[in-house]
Amino acid sequence: MLHFSDAEFARRRQAVLDQMSARGLEGLLLFAPESQYWLCGHDTFGFCFFQCLVVTRDQMVLLTRSADLRQAQLTSTLSDIRIWKDGADANPAQDLARLVAELGLSPAQTGVETDTHGLTAWNGARVAAALPHLHDASDLVSDLRLTKSDEELAYIRSAAILCDRALEDALPLIKPGMSEAAVLSAMQGAVLDGGGDYPANEFVIGSGAHALLCRYQSGRRILGAQDQLTLEWAGVYRHYHVAAMRTVILGPPRPEHAKMHDAALEALLACEDA
Repeated sequence: MLHFSDAEFARRRQAVLDQMSARGLEGLLLFAPESQYWLCGHDTFGFCFFQCLVVTRDQMVLLTRSADLRQAQLTSTLSDIRIWKDGADANPAQDLARLVAELGLSPAQTGVETDTHGLTAWNGARVAAALPHLHDASDLVSDLRLTKSDEELAYIRSAAILCDRALEDALPLIKPGMSEAAVLSAMQGAVLDGGGDYPANEFVIGSGAHALLCRYQSGRRILGAQDQLTLEWAGVYRHYHVAAMRTVILGPPRPEHAKMHDAALEALLACEDA
């Protein structure tokens, strides 16, 4: 179930170790799910609970909840997986502090990711209390991830194909009397049928009064004879996204639509000339 080669994972680990050395860090506490996925393949939405990947110069150890034990075993390169016991009085930050001590790390020489959904303010405060003097290293892995490898680029190209396919399958359904739900179903179905994944956030769809919304909202609407449908979605393959946004007009376009079309076309031609 690993989606990258051994050589790719080894290259990424060495890049992290090089950056740790450059910053004088002996250890690194990774809470961001995308960092864990990139570094060792761990693939889960269990980051909503306390979950930390501890990186040292010699090893990587995951501290997680029991529900993610099998997940980590099957989706990652990790062999050392520790479980914190859930309960009314559980404080996994204390378990993490004990693990850090066991691995011989000094908090003063250990970096931590704090700018991530994988570490809530509540848990962040507990980590700070249990492990004072940590260095914020939220940018270390995220900066490395900016440069894509050949293996990653292949997945991005697959995501782009699925992005286009989703729109192609949706367009015939965009007509008066059709439900937004049918459009969404076709788009997400195209991605999944093509071997892709769920997106990091819901597809955005809006018509009528919701046509100018930029976020997903609950509730589906029936398209009218004179309407505007806004779509924002992503083709996703192995968690790599290619996102797009389109506006579809039902019925005769209004003058404002024509002006927007002309402006968009002019901008596109300018880009081509450049």
